[in-house]
Amino acid sequence: MAVKGPASPSEGKPPAHFRAKKPPRNPVAEIPAAMNSKPKRSQPLVGFEDSHSVLPMNTPTPSPDRIMQTGMAFWASKVLLSAVELEVFTDLARKPADGDTLRGRLGLHERGARDFLDALVSMGFLERENGVYRNTPETDLFLDKRKPTYLGGILEMANHRLFPSWAHLTEALRTGEPQSETKHEADTFGALYADPARLREFLRAMSSVSRRANQAIAANFPWKDYKTFVDLGTAQGDLPAQIALKNPHLAGIGFDLPQVEPVFEEYIRSLGLADRLRFAGGDFFADPLPSADVVLLGHILHDWDLPRKRALLVKAHAALPTGGAVIAYDALIDDDRRERTHGLLMSLNMLVETPGGFDYTGAECQRWMRDAGFRETRVEHLLGPDYVVIGIK
Repeated sequence: MAVKGPASPSEGKPPAHFRAKKPPRNPVAEIPAAMNSKPKRSQPLVGFEDSHSVLPMNTPTPSPDRIMQTGMAFWASKVLLSAVELEVFTDLARKPADGDTLRGRLGLHERGARDFLDALVSMGFLERENGVYRNTPETDLFLDKRKPTYLGGILEMANHRLFPSWAHLTEALRTGEPQSETKHEADTFGALYADPARLREFLRAMSSVSRRANQAIAANFPWKDYKTFVDLGTAQGDLPAQIALKNPHLAGIGFDLPQVEPVFEEYIRSLGLADRLRFAGGDFFADPLPSADVVLLGHILHDWDLPRKRALLVKAHAALPTGGAVIAYDALIDDDRRERTHGLLMSLNMLVETPGGFDYTGAECQRWMRDAGFRETRVEHLLGPDYVVIGIK
């Protein structure tokens, strides 16, 4: 996912403290996978060669495969999302089963059950041997709700909230208006947080989608140079939790709207970190920010329009001492806006979900940081589609 065109000086070889091995390409992680694939060469059917073709002899005939794969990719997405909703992988993690037994345990109608389960086999999410279904190593690790490595929270939210909202992408493109269930609300997050069930689902989803990036930040940033930090828009508190677990000398604050406090405290207590992490309630646009050596903005800046992005960075700068750092990470778009499909799709997700949010390039964020007063900035690859932008006061 690296930039293939000319890179800015700050996007060269990353410093050792954030240098990580690039993960292998995972077609499932970039939905739809076909969007980033190259068109396959197709051969004309024997007897149907077009003698009047205007293409040179060595030019491959255009194929519709990628168009059709991408256009129908929602079939595969919905099969996986429904499997998560039905807890197929959690059930099979307890005990593999034959088709009839599994159908009974999941409460499925016999008409579609076999095709559904075998589609999951064909897609690589289940294995079947002698009629017995079981998880693959990946689904057993990441889609079993009982494991701490569970990443299904974001897929649960995608199924309940994002999938219906994205059905109205065309309307969003025509109007510039969000299409989520909170589209008629002036305060998107206030409305979302007002419903306790939706709030918990959203906060769990944020932990799920961010955990590996949070662990990378906890392990690779030079925390030995700092003593305190504050995480803005902390959600369930997974970013401060991962940092505290990896760095016992640090104390931190999770800052979010007051409705989040019970969920944050429950999560932090479950990890035994209540003595080093605390919650601060407030609106990070309207209220003063807690002072700290490091200010974190994990998957936060992309939620807001440009004036509010800039305002947050100005407030972060004011909350830091000289030498303090701001760390912002999102699925950055490459500077040439042609390579990182995930970042571009995430920006469209912000169109569908928020009144003014959008994703951005590393060069743009560095410019906003410099305008806010940060004397040094750099962009570094974190992992997967996520990149981190660091500013030093």
